[in-house]
Amino acid sequence: MKKALCIMSGGMDSTLVAYIMRSRGYEIVALHFNYGQRTVTKELSCFRAICEDLGVSEKYEIDLDFFKAIGASALTDHTIEVPTEGIEPGVPITYVPFRNGIFLSIATAIAEKEGCSAIAIGVVEEDSSGYPDCREHFIQTFQKAANLGTKETTEITIEMPLVHLQKSQIVQEALILNVPLHLTWSCYKSEDAACGVCDSCRLRLRGFERAGAIDPIVYV
Repeated sequence: MKKALCIMSGGMDSTLVAYIMRSRGYEIVALHFNYGQRTVTKELSCFRAICEDLGVSEKYEIDLDFFKAIGASALTDHTIEVPTEGIEPGVPITYVPFRNGIFLSIATAIAEKEGCSAIAIGVVEEDSSGYPDCREHFIQTFQKAANLGTKETTEITIEMPLVHLQKSQIVQEALILNVPLHLTWSCYKSEDAACGVCDSCRLRLRGFERAGAIDPIVYV
């Protein structure tokens, strides 16, 4: 069976991507990163629960503590407040410098080892928070570099099935595929009940509202 390495944060977008890849006939190899983010414990527990629901037999949990040393992001530097005043234009302070580039580099190594023909990532360009490493052109360019830097027998496609969707469309697709959205987590600030006011919560709640659906997770 063909295999896909799915980068899974425990959030709604990357979880949907994993279910999409399974629906396309791929065996899922799951990859999760603990990089010092504020909700690291919650995201890891969500990842494990989602893997169990998917029936994943091979999963990787990678610790990347150096992101805290780099800082420059409200997600990894706890002295920087997570914005709660609404989504601002431009690149927000919750952007983690080159995070997806680093994630994809590690994913490429694991995919080559596992014999995966695809890496799947839940980047969203049109309805994202303005992160530069979520752009389609960046991912396409990275794919070329990944194939240049691996064995001649390795040929990897980086799949990003959500890149041109809006959050409401993501919610709709997740409902169609019976994705366990109650197991996912999007909040940047809290691990017990979602804050409802950070950029990620606002995007998620707006997506459910526009899709005419109710978000099953608990909010403050």
